[in-house]
Amino acid sequence: MNDSPEPVVELERLTRRFGAKVALDGLSLRVPRGSVFGIVGANGAGKTTLLRHLLGLLRPQAGTVRVFGRDPIADPVGVLSRVGYLSEENDLPPWMRVRELFRYVRAFYAGWDDAFAEQLRATFLLDPEQRVRALSRGQKARAGLLVALAYRPELLILDEPSTGLDPLARRDILMAVLRTVTQEGRTVIFSSHLLDEVERVSDHVALLDRGRVVVQGPLDQVREGHRVVTVRFEGPRPRPPEVVGLFGWEGSGQEWSAVSCLPPAEVAATLGARVVEERASTLDKIFVARVGRRPEATVEG
Repeated sequence: MNDSPEPVVELERLTRRFGAKVALDGLSLRVPRGSVFGIVGANGAGKTTLLRHLLGLLRPQAGTVRVFGRDPIADPVGVLSRVGYLSEENDLPPWMRVRELFRYVRAFYAGWDDAFAEQLRATFLLDPEQRVRALSRGQKARAGLLVALAYRPELLILDEPSTGLDPLARRDILMAVLRTVTQEGRTVIFSSHLLDEVERVSDHVALLDRGRVVVQGPLDQVREGHRVVTVRFEGPRPRPPEVVGLFGWEGSGQEWSAVSCLPPAEVAATLGARVVEERASTLDKIFVARVGRRPEATVEG
């Protein structure tokens, strides 16, 4: 799977409005085959709206959506038969027992793997006789993930899968995602406002803000392209100058730090200051510097 140059998902200038609100603003994105692609943004940034377009639940008002080279609106069976999906809501039939849920979903997918489903059930400690309504939130998330994985889809889409879950349930989900990719070469799109989780499992990322992609690319390149630099000016300054390529200034007096996309020598020459420290940046710091706030969940979107 990893040898194919064709992306699993390709969006070109995708636009979506809900009334006066712009949810997606000319968004373009490519998801490489065999990657874990993390989409980061506060709720309201457009993550869920983007994923609904991939699933064919929304029709583009402008731009194009291709999944496996196909239009999910024109060819829903050709797309959805190859996609597994787990949402934050995770709506499972509450009256079913766990074993009944698996048997029900199994009927829709020729590729359902009974042995793999049983392996996941045992790993997730799910009682086959327990009804869905009696499961804890973490157990429901595990059951939903099992249902999404057991027919071995080529693309797994996770929309805020670990919001509100305890650390043990979050760990189980993340480990299952990692196994899916490393052992089988499948593709995962992982949407979250939890930057530490995205940084832990993703090899490609896209940072979204107000329906636009702020930064996207391989995670290592994104981090390497955003270094934290600390500069010392000759005298104290109330604030540093605004310079293209320098984001999120912090400090006071003579010494200030910023996330920089510029080489240290260029920073020094542009500012007329001395670079006293340069270090790697975290995804959290990059997001805050580029967007201006942390991506806490606030508003549905």
